[in-house]
Amino acid sequence: PFPAAAVAGIWWAIERSYADGAIREELCLWSDRVSLTRHARRKPTQVWEANPHWVQVGLHVSGGPVEDYLTLKGAGREVEIGAFLTVSERRTLYAELSQRLRKVI
Repeated sequence: PFPAAAVAGIWWAIERSYADGAIREELCLWSDRVSLTRHARRKPTQVWEANPHWVQVGLHVSGGPVEDYLTLKGAGREVEIGAFLTVSERRTLYAELSQRLRKVI
């Protein structure tokens, strides 16, 4: 029974670790507003909104916590987006966001 309890405890800890690391971000673009909502387990939901006319998409090749650090800047704040993505996914997202923001305004 003790080895089974130890294995079950380790399994539970690993599953909880994965669940705690889960982050979901929702980015919505409208003609008059950009909204980024970040949902992280056991943390309060974070919301950032700005006028798309003033939003700048930034791809910081160096100096960020991850390679090709992706940010949105507007409404007096700069927020990170997509830190959980791979480097190539962040580059693709940067190109798509830049293009779509140009179309919105």
